[in-house]
This record gives sequence, C-alpha cells and structure tokens, in this order.
Amino acid sequence: MTQLSDLRKSYERAELSEEASHADPGEQFAKWLAEAIAAQLPEPNAMTLATVDSRMRPSTRVVLIKGFDAQGITWFTNYDSRKGRELAANPWAALQFHWVELERVVRIEGRVDKVSEAESDAYFASRPLDSRIGAWASPQSQVISSRALLIANAARYGSRFLLHPPRPPHWGGYRLQPDSWEFWQGRKSRLHDRLRYRLDGDQQWIRERLAP
Repeated sequence: MTQLSDLRKSYERAELSEEASHADPGEQFAKWLAEAIAAQLPEPNAMTLATVDSRMRPSTRVVLIKGFDAQGITWFTNYDSRKGRELAANPWAALQFHWVELERVVRIEGRVDKVSEAESDAYFASRPLDSRIGAWASPQSQVISSRALLIANAARYGSRFLLHPPRPPHWGGYRLQPDSWEFWQGRKSRLHDRLRYRLDGDQQWIRERLAP
C-alpha cells in the first residue's frame, strides 16, 4: 500500500511571469479559464466556495461558476442552504479553482451579494426541467428522513408545475466582487509561481509576487 507521505509530483508544465501575465486579473482569469475549457478538463467550471458562520467556523463546498464579467463571478444555489445562511450573516467569501492537469490554482476573495431577480429568473428558465423541479424538491442542507422524501417531493412538484416550474423564492444567484486574486502555477522543486493582485486605495490593481 502506498504511503501518503510518499505521494509526490513534480510540476513542470508551465510558468507564470509578470511579463506574460495580464495587468488586469480578470483578463488573466478569462485566459486561464478558456485554456482549462479548451483542454477538455473534467468540470473546468467547478470551484470551491468558502464561507464563515456566526461562530467564525469556516466551511467549504464545490459549486459551479455560471457567469463572469467585470462585476464579478456568479453562481446559483438555494438561499436557505448552509452557504446561503452563512452569506446572509457574513457576506464575505473565497473561491478556488484547481485545474490539476494544468498544474494551476486560482484563489479569489471578495464581497458577495445576490444578483437581481431578473438575472436569477433568466438563468433558472435556462436549466433542464429536472433541475428546475429539483430546486423545489430539495430542502438543501436540512436533515431529511430518506432519499424517498426527495423522490416524492420531485413527483409532487412535477405534477404541480408540469413543464413550467417557476423559480422558487428561496433559489437564485450570488455574485462575488473580487478585491483579491491569486494565480498559482506549479513549478519544479516546489519553487512555484504565485502572482497576487490586490486593490489599492484608488481601486487600481497592484500585482505582486508571493514566495511559494
């Protein structure tokens, strides 16, 4: 049996220099995301979302990015879920993308706000029918008696709404507006490249290299 302490990998695929990176972190992220998609990685849109509860206990889960522009990074979920309750109490969060095959990590921090109802409505309408029914059927993060409850809920809401389920009032989008980005490129001998972008007092991006 392989010992965990013996698991090692040498990172040698690429490098990340100040000269080759964009001055705007959003442009750098768009480039890396496009390369992850082009490489046909499994779920290149998957990101870890970290939130903190009222006791300052952190929690993480994987969600899917569904939008990205100058305003920030968007995903959709149940507002009554654990992450929704934690964001309501503390609207600051962190995101992380890990593209293992490209030996890259992107870390993003910032404030989170709900997107508009119109934006949530538009995205909800674009989802497959079973996913729209599922948003009604699952009391996300709550204790349930069995999987049979979910199946029964799905059947009940399917019969009620047929082909046109509306967006549940407890379901919609969030947008994280970044104030800090970090781009990590694995390098040989653990001398990795880390470029951080942070906003200064004039809302200009400052790019700086961090020791690995």
